[in-house]
Amino acid sequence: MAKLLKTIPGIGYYSALFLVSEIDDINRFPDSYRLCSYAGLVPSTHSSGGVTYHGNITKTGSKHIRWLMPERVHAHIRSDKNITRFYQRLAKKKGNSKAAVAAASKLLRVVYCIMKEQREYNRCS
Repeated sequence: MAKLLKTIPGIGYYSALFLVSEIDDINRFPDSYRLCSYAGLVPSTHSSGGVTYHGNITKTGSKHIRWLMPERVHAHIRSDKNITRFYQRLAKKKGNSKAAVAAASKLLRVVYCIMKEQREYNRCS
């Protein structure tokens, strides 16, 4: 599985091994959103009076994945165009750190797709 994750630009040997060991069995997550939620890379929500507010990331779950993925995003955006455009568009509006976290969530969804379908990286977003 780590061999497949190494096909993602920006994810090296140790990062791939770390993700495989931290995620364990990908089938325990029904969709990519649940994996992002496990890593704490989803916004918190609060609803009152029919209005939903989105706040900071939840920071629940694996703090190690939450640390690793924004680091890998900075390496990934140098070589891939799809997530780079997303990152740059968001960085103009929200700033670099928030854009890195949002792009990390998107990159983790790519990791989910690769692990679930067991195929190499081919713009699986």
